[in-house]
Amino acid sequence: MRKVSIFGATGSIGQNTIDLIRRAPGAYDVVALTGGANIARLAEDAIALQADVAVTAYDDRLPDLRAALAGSGVKAAAGQAALVEAAARPADWIMSAIVGAAGLAPGLEALKHGTTLALANKESLVCAGRLLLETAEKHGARLLPVDSEHSAVFQGLVGEDIEAVERIVITASGGAFRDWPLEDLPKATLAQASSHPNWDMGQRITIDSASMFNKALEVIETREYFGVRPDQIEVLVHPESLVHALVGFNDGALMAHLGAADMRHAIGYALHWPDRQHLPVERLDLARIGQLNFRAPDPARYPALRLAYEVMERGGMMGAAFNAAKEQALDAFIAGRIRFTDMAAVTEAVLERFAAESSLIDAAMTLDNVTRVDHLARQEAARAVEKQIG
Repeated sequence: MRKVSIFGATGSIGQNTIDLIRRAPGAYDVVALTGGANIARLAEDAIALQADVAVTAYDDRLPDLRAALAGSGVKAAAGQAALVEAAARPADWIMSAIVGAAGLAPGLEALKHGTTLALANKESLVCAGRLLLETAEKHGARLLPVDSEHSAVFQGLVGEDIEAVERIVITASGGAFRDWPLEDLPKATLAQASSHPNWDMGQRITIDSASMFNKALEVIETREYFGVRPDQIEVLVHPESLVHALVGFNDGALMAHLGAADMRHAIGYALHWPDRQHLPVERLDLARIGQLNFRAPDPARYPALRLAYEVMERGGMMGAAFNAAKEQALDAFIAGRIRFTDMAAVTEAVLERFAAESSLIDAAMTLDNVTRVDHLARQEAARAVEKQIG
């Protein structure tokens, strides 16, 4: 039996991972499950999968988790230190699906123990890509991409030489507002931004899809993981969400990865890698689909993409500042404090403030320094939100 842990088990990625594990009884020994405030779901899954430990990120929810697990034999724990401790428990494969920069420390800890880390937490690569990859190499660990786009690129590169790659094209649905008049975007509501046309995802990533901040993070993630130049990375709006990425080679060939809009494909590929195994996903009927549509993203509609390329051009730990500012701006939008279009303005204000901070942004990339940039950028974003409110 393979020992597996799932970080972010109560979210959409975590739940899809659990679905695949439950379909293979006797194949997996579940070590740790972690979650946030959804204690009932975390406890239910931990008991059903007979996990060794269940961890909530919130210290004040530990009594609730203990009560929910009473008599089950599953240990309860809480807080950031407990998350890192759970990542240190021996496992063959760990799903990293904690949302945001909070997933970085547990991911690094897992890599230090030579684990195969299936990375759905794109923020880790955005904030500290070089640190993650160097840690994996140093400890003989393996990092596998789980974002549908990066899994698609990874699969497209099997047996290929990265030096032969001319460009990587990642696709985006365009989100909830891809066809809205630009002048209506400032009036977009939280409910409208929280509805995705194709994917069934959590609220935060759904809103990030509407603003294209999710794709902006993925552009940076592409550079970090595959080591290509920013000018080799392209984004296309593809409303059908069936082509997840394309890899262009120096002989003019363009290799596309197609599949249903179902995260169990990318998760399953990472779970079974280097083999392929049957997955319970829809098989595409291209004759029925009939056509696939693509268009260039509108810079005025999606300013987050421009910011991503500016972050890559600046380098250093600017990705950590970008992600922190984006997360704070998203929190403010969800709380009803700023408009949908203000999120990009807040993030850009933080980037402008940090661009000249060489002693901070260009310091050695360590977990402590990344955490410091993250903290300071969140403070600056909070001030930018107040200015935006006026």
